[in-house]
Formats: sequence, structure tokens, C-alpha cells
Amino acid sequence: MIISAPGTEVDATIVYGVNHSTLRASNQIISNASCTTNCLAPIAQVLQREIGIESGLMTTIHAYTNDQNLSDVYHSDPYRARSATQSMIPTKTGAAAAVGLVLPELAGKFDGMAVRVPTINVSLVDLTIIAERNTTKDEINQLLKAASEDSKVLGFNSAPLVSIDFNHNPLSSIFDSTQTKVSGRLVKIMAWYDNEWGFSNRMLDNTLALMQAPA
Repeated sequence: MIISAPGTEVDATIVYGVNHSTLRASNQIISNASCTTNCLAPIAQVLQREIGIESGLMTTIHAYTNDQNLSDVYHSDPYRARSATQSMIPTKTGAAAAVGLVLPELAGKFDGMAVRVPTINVSLVDLTIIAERNTTKDEINQLLKAASEDSKVLGFNSAPLVSIDFNHNPLSSIFDSTQTKVSGRLVKIMAWYDNEWGFSNRMLDNTLALMQAPA
């Protein structure tokens, strides 16, 4: 069984393109993680490998989804009680912490939050890290451009695009080089993702990978 969400009592949490090589045919319950973790993990993997990550904070600016209300109603969470179509809504997410399940070397190094916004599709990861060494905007952009060139899940954008331009994009993460900011070891980057279609493609990829996984 492959769960289209984060899971707690699972045999493996898999982000295709990052750790799908760890799949085994004996895995019975697999989490496909979240759409946000699928966006964050490919970028975090590159940054950890190339410049090292001391810590990171992420905000996902996320399109509203069908677990939100269209009008103000009662809810145990006052934020989730509010109309998805009328407000930007701060809320929690486990997507950043879940990166540690996919990349164990980053366990405990990430935290984050979400802001649900009144758009119907396509979301944005805003990631800030403290690197283990000084870097530059050009280096960050070049590292992620190079990584995207042979990746099935990571893309690279250098054009002045907005969220709707990424609608129906099958990639997990499209790094936006126009938004990179660097000050010494402090790095801020952004990446777009179609939180519906991109994630659905990764469900299919993980299904096929599981069919071919070793025992």
C-alpha cells in the first residue's frame, strides 16, 4: 500500500528521486510523503551534499485544499475554521521535519510552517538555511541548475514566472533562480510545485519503482 500523505507507522517514507533506491519488495506500507516534502527534499539533498546545512526553516505558501472550509465554520483549530477563499491562513506542517525521514543526515535540522492562500493550485516553498560555509548567489544557482539537468523531479527556472505558469507541471520541485538571496552562510531560496499533478506523478513513479524493487 502506498499512502498519498505522511505516515507514522509505515515501513518507509519515500520521496522519488531522492531515496527511492531504498525501496524493498518486502515493504508493505509506504508513505509517499507530502507534496511539500517532495518539493523540499530534492533541493535539500543538493545543498547538503554541496555546501552542507547547519539548520533550515521553511514556509510553504500553499494553495488551499479540500480539507479546508469555503466559509467560516466551527473547527477545533481556529485557523482551519476560517474561509479558505477569503484569507491567508497560517497553519502547521510536518513537511520540513519529514525531510529527516528521507535524508537521515538532515534529521532534526529543519522546521517549518505553512500559509494557506486563496489560489486553487500550485504552491511555493520558501526555504532559508544556514550553510556550513560561505557561499554566493551564483554558486547556489549553478549547483541547482546542474542538479536539475539530469533529474526527473527537479527543475530550474530563470524566467519572471508566477504560480499559474507552473500549473500541470509534472516535476516535484522547480527551483526559481530569480529569487535566490545569499548573505555569507545565510541562504534563501524558493521553489514552485504543482501540489496536485506533480505529487500524483510521484505516486505513479513510486508504484513502478516498488514493482521493480529488490527483495
